[in-house]
Amino acid sequence: MAKKKVVVGMSGGVDSSVAAYLLKEQGYEVIGVTMQVWQEETERDQEENGGCCGLSAVEDARRVAAALEIPYYVMNFRQEFKTRVMDYFVEEYLKGRTPNPCIACNRYVKWESLLERSRMIGADYIATGHYARIVKLPNGRYALKKSATAAKDQTYALYSLTQFQLEHTLMPVGPYTKEEIRSLAERIGLRTAGKADSQEICFIPDNDYAAFIDREAGERVPPTGNFVTADGQVLGRHKGITHYTIGQRKKLNLAMGHPVFVTELRPETNEVVIGKAEDVFTDRLVARDLNWMAVEEFPEGMAADCQKGTALGQHSQGMEVIAKIRYGHAGAPCRIFKTGADQVECYFDEPVRAVTPGQAVVFYRDDVVLGGGTICR
Repeated sequence: MAKKKVVVGMSGGVDSSVAAYLLKEQGYEVIGVTMQVWQEETERDQEENGGCCGLSAVEDARRVAAALEIPYYVMNFRQEFKTRVMDYFVEEYLKGRTPNPCIACNRYVKWESLLERSRMIGADYIATGHYARIVKLPNGRYALKKSATAAKDQTYALYSLTQFQLEHTLMPVGPYTKEEIRSLAERIGLRTAGKADSQEICFIPDNDYAAFIDREAGERVPPTGNFVTADGQVLGRHKGITHYTIGQRKKLNLAMGHPVFVTELRPETNEVVIGKAEDVFTDRLVARDLNWMAVEEFPEGMAADCQKGTALGQHSQGMEVIAKIRYGHAGAPCRIFKTGADQVECYFDEPVRAVTPGQAVVFYRDDVVLGGGTICR
């Protein structure tokens, strides 16, 4: 029987390097690919970007592939990345939302585009160095299960993968801890063994989101406006809503005599709402653009039978889950109710901090991803 062929997305980091090694050891025909997503920049700019976008990533990945004696290619995904990730990022901020570009990149570039091209060259699978595990459930569906190490688990950013994508994906790093991966890389002599993890958004290496949006959106960037209280009292002037996100405390420059936080962005009036620490907490959110993973759709009988404003204690139905509202969130118990064809409402047992429109909420049960969606309020 011919070996199964797998294309490994090699970012130049230690995780994807070891992923390629592990798959070769398991008997797969492995092809290394780095996805070229950086835009038209100078060579110096590309080098400084680093991460998974710079020339150094290509050089590291190429040398690892040579050491592993596997074919290696660079594929151009500039247009897909520009449209699906960078433009999306800018548009969401202009609408007063805080997007997660890594989720968009995973869904539409690292999987949709890479998988399509890989299958065109006869690959059976694609693989990455993500810390997550793919399982096939008794109901026949594929789902993500948390990795062996909670500190590095990356299932949150992968919740939007489709059944077809999961069926044709391998994640060999999922059963290992980061320390085990680095140790293995050192043992087999990979040059990426000690390479630091990328910490910022790859296309904004200086972490200045507002400056990036100013450059990309130009005249469409909303002007300065008012800081206001929830009831409309004007407190001062802000620099533009693209400079702020829910829960933010720093760089507000408001002398209120007590700590204040951003509690809401109002793009329609160009206002940034300010409140106290307790105002950043809520026990409810609404999510749309849902992707169900472990279940085909929201179970029947879980639709909300309550009117808006009903107290949490009066809910008699709903699906009990653990919900994560951002990548670094530990997760919190809640009940979710179907309130529309593509909408759910979540009621948390205890209030959670800084529910942020534009971010993802991901639902878990027994460490398996049930599904998730985009927070709209």
